[in-house]
Amino acid sequence: MLEYVEKIKETARKLFEEGKVDVFIGYKKGSVPMMNQPVLISNADQVDLLYWDSNCGLNLCNYLTRRTDRIGIVANGCNSRNIVTHITENQISRDQLYIVGIPCKGMIDHRAVQRAVKQREILSIEEQGETFMVKGKDFEDTFNKSDYLQRNCSVCTHRNPVIFDEMVAPPVEEQIGVDAYKDVKEIEGMDPDKKWEFFTRIIENCIRCYACRNACPLCYCPTCFVDESKPQWVGKSSDPIDTMTFHILRAYHCAGRCTDCGACERACPVGIPVRQFTKKLNKDAKELFSWEAGLTLDQRPLLDVFRPDDYNDFIR
Repeated sequence: MLEYVEKIKETARKLFEEGKVDVFIGYKKGSVPMMNQPVLISNADQVDLLYWDSNCGLNLCNYLTRRTDRIGIVANGCNSRNIVTHITENQISRDQLYIVGIPCKGMIDHRAVQRAVKQREILSIEEQGETFMVKGKDFEDTFNKSDYLQRNCSVCTHRNPVIFDEMVAPPVEEQIGVDAYKDVKEIEGMDPDKKWEFFTRIIENCIRCYACRNACPLCYCPTCFVDESKPQWVGKSSDPIDTMTFHILRAYHCAGRCTDCGACERACPVGIPVRQFTKKLNKDAKELFSWEAGLTLDQRPLLDVFRPDDYNDFIR
């Protein structure tokens, strides 16, 4: 995807020179390998900072919430779906945005690569089509990118942006025949005690740093429920019950809204598979209501609508 870089720079430069945007949101190369950073630039002289490769894993929509200026932004499939969510939840206006669409081929799982090189320090990474090469002080290894995709990317079926003003390249072929919920089905097959044991085990290393919340483009409440003191919804300690309460409540907060962008897992410093909490809700939303978050501007979000003749009593 390195071929996109010059097109992104060219487009951003054009937008500034034509006075169409006040800020452009994209990625710049990170200070360490495999960790590119979001960047906001405000004039054409800064476009050379812009970059794109298979290490742009954080979701840029975190930088859209309640902005009032005119914004250019790069967006692949999951970023664009979060843009749709932001628009339908009135966090940003479509008229403010110039969306530069990215046909995405998936992001590299930096932890899987780190494991593959036996935790040795990686000093550089070079993409070469469908492969990438990592180099360290005393080693050099080449890997097939398809074997090291982030877990959400390996089952993604919306690689192309759902809304855009222009594309940097023709759409990529969407993945078909993938079972996005194979792991969820395995958990659904467990008895209640096993399920509780499973989720207890995956959060046992959680340090309550809230990196998953902070990286999530859906978590934009002015005051998060974990920071409320009157009433205090959840304790501040690292007690397992408080930790489990945080993860379960955060997952329900994302119900019908999560686009499975994987930013939460990528940001977690201790490698917790946070998506296991939201994927079950995504599966239920799709199976029960034929709903996938952020696919269209023409339909209200799943939990944003009701029918006066709903069969549940609470609605009356």
